[in-house]
Amino acid sequence: MSVFLTRRALLAGLPAGLLARQAGVRMGCQTNSWPIDPKKLSTFGAVLDRVKSFGFQGFETSFRNVQEHFQRPAEVRARIGKTGLRFLGVHIFLLEYDPKTRVASADLYRNVVDGAAPMGAERLIVSGATAAPGGMLDGAAVERKCAALNAAASYAKAQGLRFAYHNHGAEFAGAGAEIEAICAGTDPSLVHFMFDTGHARRANADVPAFFLKHHPRIDGLHLRDLSDRPGDNPALEPFDLRAVASAIGKAKWNGWLVVEEENAVGKSGDDAVRPAREALRAQFGF
Repeated sequence: MSVFLTRRALLAGLPAGLLARQAGVRMGCQTNSWPIDPKKLSTFGAVLDRVKSFGFQGFETSFRNVQEHFQRPAEVRARIGKTGLRFLGVHIFLLEYDPKTRVASADLYRNVVDGAAPMGAERLIVSGATAAPGGMLDGAAVERKCAALNAAASYAKAQGLRFAYHNHGAEFAGAGAEIEAICAGTDPSLVHFMFDTGHARRANADVPAFFLKHHPRIDGLHLRDLSDRPGDNPALEPFDLRAVASAIGKAKWNGWLVVEEENAVGKSGDDAVRPAREALRAQFGF
């Protein structure tokens, strides 16, 4: 099944998409559909050219794609400038996190902030490990995680970057107990969210309802195509992008819609991104 609608449903939902567009929604794309050699700036630049060719306004990328170039930020910024894209976020995703805080270490996120800010990055985006192992919320672990997120956000703000937490499915287990605890336990003036709708939906979350409840703190929505992912739940109905567009229009939200195609099945980067981009263009009109 796909998180994106059929053409017929997309056309039926166009008015809602136009309302969202009028609110100032922007279109972005992660770079992870295309291969990047972290040591070669030319490959990073080539991927940005591909992102631009699809009509996106900004991009998000892993810190690993830019950390080798932290000592030459002006060159990287100039290369980004040639595309006209906004560097909407640098993302720290790890396979293992600090066991105490469940997020990246302070040394790592400070290094990424210090290196990416001069390149023009607008926000630091971080993922984390769950504080609810086995679905059972650990209150003390959540408190430590929230404190770490507040500290990271404070550091990012001091360097001119916004801060956004990126969820996976685990935070939405148990009726979203952990994500709601993070919302309640972090400073709303510092900690924002990059809401991954695909992960949330696979955890049976009501995506439009969560968005409407928390939209003032949501900087962006990750959208992904689940149609050819091994192990995805075949019982899920197609994702109702029209309902998301309606919620965006109702909230008059002006954040980022970010195509996230991890390209697990080995397509070309263009082929992985194209269906998602076409769905967004049909729904939102640009």
